[in-house]
Amino acid sequence: MVFDYRFLFTRKSYFSLGKRKCIICGKESRLISKEIKICVDCLRKYPEQSMKIAEEVHKRIRKEIGLPPTVPRDPKGIQCTICGNRCMIPKGGRGYCGVIENRDGKITPITGSFDRVPGLVYLDPHPTNCVAEWFCPGATGRGYPKYSLVDNGPERGYYNIAVFYGSCNFDCLFCQNWEYRNMAVKGKPLLSIDELVSKVSRRTTCVCFFGGDPGPNIIHALKASREMIKEATRKKMRVFRICWETNGLMNPNIVDQVVELSLETGGIIKIDVKAWTPSVYYALTGNDGRLVFENIKRIAKRIHERPEVPLLTVSTLLVPGYVDEYEVENIARFLAELDPEIPYTLLAFHPEYKMLELPTTSRNHAYRALEAAKRAGLKHVSIGNIWLLSNAY
Repeated sequence: MVFDYRFLFTRKSYFSLGKRKCIICGKESRLISKEIKICVDCLRKYPEQSMKIAEEVHKRIRKEIGLPPTVPRDPKGIQCTICGNRCMIPKGGRGYCGVIENRDGKITPITGSFDRVPGLVYLDPHPTNCVAEWFCPGATGRGYPKYSLVDNGPERGYYNIAVFYGSCNFDCLFCQNWEYRNMAVKGKPLLSIDELVSKVSRRTTCVCFFGGDPGPNIIHALKASREMIKEATRKKMRVFRICWETNGLMNPNIVDQVVELSLETGGIIKIDVKAWTPSVYYALTGNDGRLVFENIKRIAKRIHERPEVPLLTVSTLLVPGYVDEYEVENIARFLAELDPEIPYTLLAFHPEYKMLELPTTSRNHAYRALEAAKRAGLKHVSIGNIWLLSNAY
């Protein structure tokens, strides 16, 4: 997706609006979100109270755009097991993602077929702006010759098939790709499996499913992946990697299928962990993140099977005022206990969606977080999109 530089001209005016007050403790800070209205200390100290407040925030925002305000839990509904939310969808209603519905007692995509879903596709030239760029086969040659066309360098002249899904099972208030919400509500534009297969050529060396998130569309993504592999084989292509950028809220049983496809092809599973503390996670995303960590454990059990290219990588967005060294150090310690070789990327925040009043991540914040992650035992930690770092706080 093309980076929007407009925020560079608006961020200063938003950030100069002044301090905001935490509605629990009364603390004032420019790093308190105007939507969340709670400081990170109170989110940690008073989890039940703060999560109730945060729930109302997410409900209001989602109602405004036409998405289900909460994860459906209708006792008379039909359970959807496509993603980790496991919605109990009432008859005629939609799941939290907005693209799965209960149609006459059956779990059905709003398009009527899992072969076409809201989304779009484009070709992204290597080396691309990927969270795994610093060790990806397409950008570094890692795994050559089995998983890369080039030894020790990027696959210049080749492309990634970028699949942007128009739905998500989280509700991140800082969403960098918030346009997916309109796609989920409208159910368009439509993306078919045949269209994805048609993109496979001798100049494409990988596909990456992101969005939004691939979780609600995983049936489409898995089928498309298998068909694209067949097409690559038919065209006698030596390399075709299957990659994922996801919040990690997948059905654990389906995670196993995702792992198999990436292991087989040299692809990478990129999970964006939003926070460590459940109440902080919930305030930012509308989900407490517990299943995300369980899925990471599940994937980590398989990483030894292909050491030449990391199967799993994790990233965290350094949201000012909320995702601090405490959150990062605990995430990193969790990962290090699974395997200290897991690559971890810390990403600079820039104002988007409902958090326009916050500044970009400061250099001091980013480098303190970097040291915290290393201190926790991880061997490979990087700061991504470093050009966004500021001196705002």
